[in-house]
Amino acid sequence: MSDSPMQRGQQWLKTLLQLTGISAEIQGNLEAAQSQDGDSQEPDNYWLTIDETNLTPQQIQVLIGPDGSVLDAIQYLANSILNLSQPQEGQASYTIELNGYRLKRQAEIRSLAEAAADQVRSFGQEVEIKSLSSAERRQVHTFLKDFRDLETFSRGKEPHRHLVVRPASFE
Repeated sequence: MSDSPMQRGQQWLKTLLQLTGISAEIQGNLEAAQSQDGDSQEPDNYWLTIDETNLTPQQIQVLIGPDGSVLDAIQYLANSILNLSQPQEGQASYTIELNGYRLKRQAEIRSLAEAAADQVRSFGQEVEIKSLSSAERRQVHTFLKDFRDLETFSRGKEPHRHLVVRPASFE
């Protein structure tokens, strides 16, 4: 395998799909980690997009799965396997995209987070957001971390883990 996280990810995903009988090209895009103070602890995020040009609607539906569950599982495997023997500085984050699903879902998650933030600010009480995958909960944590008047945390155990947004406790 290549030393580049992008090439490793593309090759791994292409091979995984071939093992399931699907032949598709994988496009890669780098979303560099952003940090306010220039000292980012977040790894770069590599978007691996499955080219759906030669896929049937049924193949696309199966690969995405109900509520994105199959795409989430592939993404979980990618992040686990591709980072397995990598040193800390070589760790990367992978997002698997197909047919615009992740972009649409990101917009939905952002909207959920904004609605929860508005509700917390209006009523001063915590709000639980249910039915999010661990990756989606992480997106909400990341999105709301710059809101100094709010704090987020997860409560419960999988598969009943929920994200909680509440007023920040200034101690």
